[in-house]
Amino acid sequence: MKRQRSHSTDEWRNTTAKSMQNSSSKGTQTPAGGRHEPFVTSAQIPVPDLTTSEDLAHFDEQEKLGYPGEFPYTRGIHPAMYRSRLWTMRQYAGFGTAEESNKRYHYLLAQGTTGLSVAFDLPTQMGYDADHPFAAGEVGRVGVSISSLEDMETLLHGLPLERISTSMTINATASILLALYIAVAKKQGMEITKLSGTIQNDILKEYIARGTYIYPPRPSMRIITDIFQYCGEHLPRWNTISISGYHIREAGATAVQEIAFTLANAIAYVEAALSAGLNIDHFARQLSFFFNSHNNLFEEVAKFRAARRMWAHIMSERFHATDPRALMLRFHTQTAGSTLTAQQPDNNIVRTSYQALAAVLGGTQSLHTNSKDEALSLPSEETARTALRTQQILAYETGVADVVDPLAGSYYVEQLTNEVEAQAWDYLRKIDELGGSIRAIETGFIQAQIEEAAYTYQRALEAEETIVVGVNRFQVDKHEHASLHTIDPLVGQHQAERVTALRQRRDNERVQYCLQALEQAATGTENLMPHLIAAVEAYATLGEISDTLRRTFGEQREFHNALT
Repeated sequence: MKRQRSHSTDEWRNTTAKSMQNSSSKGTQTPAGGRHEPFVTSAQIPVPDLTTSEDLAHFDEQEKLGYPGEFPYTRGIHPAMYRSRLWTMRQYAGFGTAEESNKRYHYLLAQGTTGLSVAFDLPTQMGYDADHPFAAGEVGRVGVSISSLEDMETLLHGLPLERISTSMTINATASILLALYIAVAKKQGMEITKLSGTIQNDILKEYIARGTYIYPPRPSMRIITDIFQYCGEHLPRWNTISISGYHIREAGATAVQEIAFTLANAIAYVEAALSAGLNIDHFARQLSFFFNSHNNLFEEVAKFRAARRMWAHIMSERFHATDPRALMLRFHTQTAGSTLTAQQPDNNIVRTSYQALAAVLGGTQSLHTNSKDEALSLPSEETARTALRTQQILAYETGVADVVDPLAGSYYVEQLTNEVEAQAWDYLRKIDELGGSIRAIETGFIQAQIEEAAYTYQRALEAEETIVVGVNRFQVDKHEHASLHTIDPLVGQHQAERVTALRQRRDNERVQYCLQALEQAATGTENLMPHLIAAVEAYATLGEISDTLRRTFGEQREFHNALT
């Protein structure tokens, strides 16, 4: 019998694939819920039935890939990647009072986390103390309540700040929380130059996707560049910003939009820092990124690889950075909260596992895995431990951490990486034409793109073109939930009493002096960070400091979409 062998992809499709398809379909009907076209990724990128070297005919391996630790860093920013050091394993946590959250951090460290990740409640994010009327009902709900240095001292009590890195998800009030962290370290007798960690500090994505902003864009960018400058001089191991695609993706963006809009924001931060007179090869070494990891495994891996390559070219060709560390896109990943379902929550463990796998295959430096119950409540100790064990099993049992960039050279992954990159460049060119990221936000362009993508996804879900197991297919009639973590309903009252008592026993003359000095600095060009540190050390509250800056900078109201 003569063996059949195709000589091209088209020939294979027209012979072997076609004949097998015809043979299998004779006398049968497509079963309910059967596979059907179109096959596309979350970004609506067509998925071919087969990818071969023909799809990479003009692929320059040295230009597009190179080697790990070398430009353009497609294959990773470190030569040995996880063979020399595993990613930092974090579990995002924070709730109720500083005492409760401190206990959770000690628990997580005992279970094997290698870095802390702090969630703050909405009043803290918006610059209100626990006793402010606007804080009513929100104190300690979605994160820990921090109103003063007293709270921060309690939050960090007994934690080895000299040995761990701490990531703080905070934006509009990031400068204040960083000042509080520095003040605690100083009280503990630490050299602050040894502190390592990250503040999110990404206000542009707040205007786009989340809404926890306080000040208008220009003063907000001034605060951010003041942080860049201060940390460059005093906290060399601190990541001054975590430019976040995570929340953009959670708002409904596609994978392509996630990296395009994140890199557009990053360009805006770099331009602001350069306008402030900072050195590109100095401050850019302390920039970091924060990405989402969704369910389409190959698209997520391609996204991470494309983002690294794009950033290397942006920094070298657009901004002429020369320090290799200024060209490297270092990023933290969190698994996708928006994919978690209240229905059959055990399924979320599986989703999170695949999302974590994509992040590791994509070369993340740090990872948080969501807990299975987060569609219903804050995680319990048990579910947080299971989420952490997911990372540990991935690191120590699967072998995926033993080889650098194991998917490199896959015809499909390389082709998909190229396509994700090409579409992201198209977005960046459009944003440049509009005048940059801030202008694209002010006109509503970015928000409109995300809204359209979210609408497209919702329609596909309702039409069952997109399947979510347990939601629009494979449902069960009975829903049973394990006991959920709850917040003490009196936490707001207790925190309000705490901050009120602090104001009565502190040196209020010293507080007023520090706040006046801060206000004077804000009206000029002096760096704000030393004044913020002095104010928190005097036990000025987060709300008092935020109000001082509100008087000077004003408050940002919601952007209106000028394109509609």
